[in-house]
Amino acid sequence: MAGSKPKLLIVEDDEGLQAQLKWAYDDYEVVIAGNREAALAALRAEEPEVVTLDLGLPPDPDGTSEGFAVLDAIMAMKPDTKVIVASGHGARESALQAIERGAYDFYQKPVDIDKLGLIVDRALRLHRIEQENRRLSEKIGEDRTVLGSLVTAAPEMAKVARTIERVAPTNVSVMLLGASGTGKELLAKGVHETSNRKSRAFIAINCAAIPENLLESELFGHEKGAFTGAVKTTEGKIELADGGTLFLDEVGDIPLPLQVKLLRFLQERTIERIGGRKPIPVDTRIVCATHQDLEAMIGEGTFREDLFYRLAEIVVKVPTLAERPGDAVLLAKTFLARFAAEMNPQVKGFAPDALAAIDGWNWPGNVRELENRVKRAVIMADGKLVGAEDLDLGNTDDTESDLALNLKSAREQADRRMIRQALARSEGNISNTAKLLGISRPTLYDLLKQYDLQA
Repeated sequence: MAGSKPKLLIVEDDEGLQAQLKWAYDDYEVVIAGNREAALAALRAEEPEVVTLDLGLPPDPDGTSEGFAVLDAIMAMKPDTKVIVASGHGARESALQAIERGAYDFYQKPVDIDKLGLIVDRALRLHRIEQENRRLSEKIGEDRTVLGSLVTAAPEMAKVARTIERVAPTNVSVMLLGASGTGKELLAKGVHETSNRKSRAFIAINCAAIPENLLESELFGHEKGAFTGAVKTTEGKIELADGGTLFLDEVGDIPLPLQVKLLRFLQERTIERIGGRKPIPVDTRIVCATHQDLEAMIGEGTFREDLFYRLAEIVVKVPTLAERPGDAVLLAKTFLARFAAEMNPQVKGFAPDALAAIDGWNWPGNVRELENRVKRAVIMADGKLVGAEDLDLGNTDDTESDLALNLKSAREQADRRMIRQALARSEGNISNTAKLLGISRPTLYDLLKQYDLQA
């Protein structure tokens, strides 16, 4: 059936050569276009895997400007398409320019049908391999997500996810402790999405971002006329999350007077709006997060001990990105795929030096820093691959100042870290992982078994 054949778009203005090429490819569904407008219309309608492109197209049949304009348009619209440029105009210069602009290959006229056919077949095979790799990468990405959308292959983060999945169906308060940018809000959403409250509202509020004099109104709401400017009754975030989950980010920034009112809500499960006199029953689950040392704050008298124990029925410590070997590369690839689709479709992945830089960086800003760097790199990248320079990462130092003095322990830690990083870079492919590590496949299997790691 013609519909099951791969599609080949031939962009050629010579009618004799059009006919010759059209009947030369029995294994393809051939589409012919003689100018830029027809070529781009066929590209949109047919989405061919391979294109042969003559650079000498009208209105510039004796030059290359129109052909290169078509090539640029194809790379912008369908960058996965394999374009084979055929031309007799300044062959060497045209070939170099075509490859720089994204063409798969270059063929000098006059056309030899058999040789060009081999190039077309090779281009199709590569296109199919890339499509399959992309499909497998997406599947690997799906397999490495927990709590719905959290991407990880690190045992440290998998342990956090298992804890959250275990406590989510209950109504206990959960406290997430970790540095800024580690994904605490994403984990809070995971608590909500895996609980019996997932059909109701998830409300998040950053307690550090709201002025102290407004935070009480934000949390508890106010009655009409309660203060100057209160022109109507307004429900607070706790009330809006009734039946659902309220996420209090940076809970350590709640002032002491408001801590008392929050404690009363947690004890009695009722609130009073500012200016109100009637208690309102509210069924809201509290999940909170902070990067501060609340126990130290209790000792300093800036955080109430009784409130701490009400909020910290379950405490989950979130590891930094540096404590999650291999996750930086996995997350970077996830971010790149998302941002490239939105902002720069020509970008296809990371260059080897970029992957090495991502592995070697300590990520003081954690996942938030990684996401911002990848977004900026995708926007600024000129080619198909993002390099280390695009990420603007400084020189990395792989030395570990605090490495354990026990040689066996240190070697095991290093082995585990490098294997995880290599698995992340190769997306779980055993052969590629072994090559990256410079070992044989049987040796890698032995190490995976020895350290209880999974490919």
